[in-house]
Amino acid sequence: MNSQQLIALDQAHVWHPYSSMDNPPPAYPVASAEGVRLKLTDGTELIDGMASWWCAIHGYNHPHLNQAMQSQIADMSHVMFGGITHAPAVTLAKRLVDITPLGLEKVFFSDSGSVAVEVAIKMALQYWHARGQAGKDRLLTVRNGYHGDTFGAMAVCDPVNGMHTLFKGVLPQHYFCPAPPAGFDRPLADSDLDELEAQLKKNHKNIAGLILEPIVQGAGGMRFYSPAWLTAAAALCKQYDVLLIADEIATGFGRSGALFACDHAQVQPDIMCLGKAITGGTMSFAATLTTSHIATTISRGKANCFMHGPTFMGNPLACAVANASLDLLEENDWQAQVQGIEQDLQQHLAPAAAQSYVEDVRVMGAIGVVQVKEAVDLARMQKLLVAEGVWVRPFGKLVYVMPPYVTSAEDLKQLCEGMLRALEAYFSA
Repeated sequence: MNSQQLIALDQAHVWHPYSSMDNPPPAYPVASAEGVRLKLTDGTELIDGMASWWCAIHGYNHPHLNQAMQSQIADMSHVMFGGITHAPAVTLAKRLVDITPLGLEKVFFSDSGSVAVEVAIKMALQYWHARGQAGKDRLLTVRNGYHGDTFGAMAVCDPVNGMHTLFKGVLPQHYFCPAPPAGFDRPLADSDLDELEAQLKKNHKNIAGLILEPIVQGAGGMRFYSPAWLTAAAALCKQYDVLLIADEIATGFGRSGALFACDHAQVQPDIMCLGKAITGGTMSFAATLTTSHIATTISRGKANCFMHGPTFMGNPLACAVANASLDLLEENDWQAQVQGIEQDLQQHLAPAAAQSYVEDVRVMGAIGVVQVKEAVDLARMQKLLVAEGVWVRPFGKLVYVMPPYVTSAEDLKQLCEGMLRALEAYFSA
C-alpha cells in the first residue's frame, strides 16, 4: 500500500490514542525507524523528539536490543509466570533491586505503566488490610498529576486539569492537595506543604498512601519541582504512617538527570512504579517494586498472597530486552548523555523565551519544554513540525521534547531549531 492507501484505511478503521473517529486527522505512516530517525512511507525522514512517548532512550533498531530479543525468542517468547520462573525475569528483578532506592527488594512485573500503578494501589490497600486497618482505603495525591488511563490510575490523576473529568462520577474518590510549587531550584518555604500536612493530619486514618510523580510531573503539565519539597513530603508520610508511592514511569532510567527522580532528594519510597523506558522502547512492560516488610505483611494477611496476576506477567522476551537496555545504560554512560542533552536543550531553546507567545521555557535532564500562552491546534502544529523534519507531539500549551539519549548534538540542534521555526510559523499566521 502507498501512503494515501494506508492513511485512508487507518482513518476508516484504526482508533488512535486520544483521537476522534469523527473526521479524524491523518496519521503519518512510518515505514521504518533507525537511530533517532523515523522514515515515513513517502520517504520523509523526521528526527524523533519524543522517543516514542519517552521510552526509546537508545533510539530505534539498536543491534544490542535486537540481538537480545532474537536470542530470547529462539528459546521462548513467553511462558506463564504462575508456578514457573526463568533467568531473564530473575536477572532483571535483581538488577532493578540493585539500582533503585534502598529498601525496594521485591519486584512485581506487569505489562504497562498504568497497570504498574494499579498494582501499586492494590499493594497499598492490601497492606493496610493485612495490618487490620481496612479503613485506610483512600489515596492522597497532588494536583497536576498523571498516573495512567485505567480506572484506578485515573482516580489519582488531577480531576480538574487532567484528561479524565468525564469519568469523575464513577471513579473512587481520593484526597487531593495543591501541586508542589514549580521550580527545581526553588527554596522550600514554610507554607509549601501546609495543605499536604493538613490533609494527612485530618485524614491519615483513611489514607493508604501518597502517590506522586517525583520531581517531574509529566502529562499533567510537564512541571518541575524541588527535591526539598519531595524530601519534606516523604518525612510527613512517615510521621503520619502513610505509604509513599513513587510513580517513576516517565522519569525512571535517567530522564530527569538522575537514574530515578527520587534520587534527586535521596528519598526511599515504599512502593515504586517503573515502565516506559524499562525495555528501551521495544516492548510494553512495567514493574512495581516494594519493600520486604510490605510484601511480607501482605503475604501474611487474610488472602495469604498478593491478589494480582497479569497473563503476560514476567514475559521472557520483555525481560531479556529490559536487561539489554540496562546494559546500554551502563555502557553508554547515560549520565554524560543526559547532561549533554540538557546543555544543548538549554542553549537551543533559550531564544524562545523572547517570543511574545511564549510563557515559559524550562529544561531538566533530557526534557525540554516551551510553554506557550494559548493551546495549540494539534493537527495544524503537527503539520508545521513535520515540514521542518522533526517529530514532536504537543499537547495543550506545551510543545516539548524528550529525545532519545543517543541524539547527537547536531540532530538536537536541528530538532530544537525546527521546533522553534514551527512555533513562529504557527503564531505568525
